[in-house]
Amino acid sequence: MKLWDKGFSVDQAIEKFTVGNDRELDMKLAEYDVLGNMAHARMLHSIGILSTDEVRDLLGELQNILGEIENGEFEIEAEFEDVHSKIEHLLTERVGDAGKKIHTARSRNDQVLVDLHLFAKAEIIHIKDHVDSLFELLQSLSEKHKDVLLPGYTHLQVAMPSSFGLWFGAYAESLVDDMHFLKAAYQVSNQNPLGSAAGYGSSFPINRTMTTDELGFETMRFNSVAAQMSRGKLEKSVSFALASLASTLGKLADDVCLYMSQNFDFIGFPKELTTGSSIMPHKQNPDVFELVRATANEIQALPQRLTLLTTNMTSGYHRDYQLLKEPFMKGIEQCREILMITHFMLENIIVKESVVHDSTYNYLFSVDALNKRVLAGATFREAYKELGMEIQSGNFEPDRAVKHTHEGSIGNLCTTEIAAKYHRVWDNVDA
Repeated sequence: MKLWDKGFSVDQAIEKFTVGNDRELDMKLAEYDVLGNMAHARMLHSIGILSTDEVRDLLGELQNILGEIENGEFEIEAEFEDVHSKIEHLLTERVGDAGKKIHTARSRNDQVLVDLHLFAKAEIIHIKDHVDSLFELLQSLSEKHKDVLLPGYTHLQVAMPSSFGLWFGAYAESLVDDMHFLKAAYQVSNQNPLGSAAGYGSSFPINRTMTTDELGFETMRFNSVAAQMSRGKLEKSVSFALASLASTLGKLADDVCLYMSQNFDFIGFPKELTTGSSIMPHKQNPDVFELVRATANEIQALPQRLTLLTTNMTSGYHRDYQLLKEPFMKGIEQCREILMITHFMLENIIVKESVVHDSTYNYLFSVDALNKRVLAGATFREAYKELGMEIQSGNFEPDRAVKHTHEGSIGNLCTTEIAAKYHRVWDNVDA
């Protein structure tokens, strides 16, 4: 069944090429298509298109279809082009002519748009929940290990003392930036495109304010052309948020891979959470974090991929937009997966507590020694030269007792302040 059927059949080669795997992807949108149909039916009743009996029957059957979707009993068979045609077919089959009226004042263009906006809203909230959990864990680890020193590096050379508290806390605060992107993506998705029809509105006296309220959107996309132009822009907005999160998770994964190596040996994991080698019996490989890193890189490529799919297209609908679904949905799923596995792994991380006692890290403490001399009255340049000569002659003796007190330093992690900043990002957002 095709919503645009005019009594002739499309060549099978054309059918296969144009539909692609849309049926499988549309299964992720089925729940939201039902919700859009419900809101649209109520609105059509309010303007006299549907009778009271018709809207009652339609809403009852839509509720049944929603139950079938939730129970895994819903399927989009090969004879249907997409989720929209399958649901309209079911309604017509089960309630008669009322089902044939459900598409009044609507196009598949605004149907898929409202589905995608509702889908994006829900998925962003799911991702936010996972980020919230990871943030809390990182903050907890930061406080738990705040007194355990860790070498800090610049140019991958031993530089200055850091701490596990500072390291975990850095990734917690980095998530604040990512949440700003995620919030922006949520606000882009929280606009109702339903009623824009094919992109130019409708001559029916529809009530778009009503469907906006019914579907829980904060506002509508008022201009019908702008609503249609949100196809592609919505996906790109979400992808930039995913890419920002992936950047943080990828860098964390890279640190973990480095810190797990025997040359560093700063951290470890239970052997059950690592993998081995087919010929080297001693190996415990960080495969999880290597795959997190690779997946994060794949997600960071997503905005560019979606941009190239939508570049140089005029306003109005184009079939090119269909190709956005698969990478968009895959990117969301990948982001959710690496958030979950990262959280699981960090719950089991083993922190080595005597790392900086090794003589390799003696020079970590040279800057603190320099600053101590300056505080005692020497000029910075004199103290720098004097200490440099001691290091070159092999006479430097490190003092491993560090005292850093300023905001955001080893001795003052500002965990509470970071938490407050994190939670402010989503203040006053209707989620």
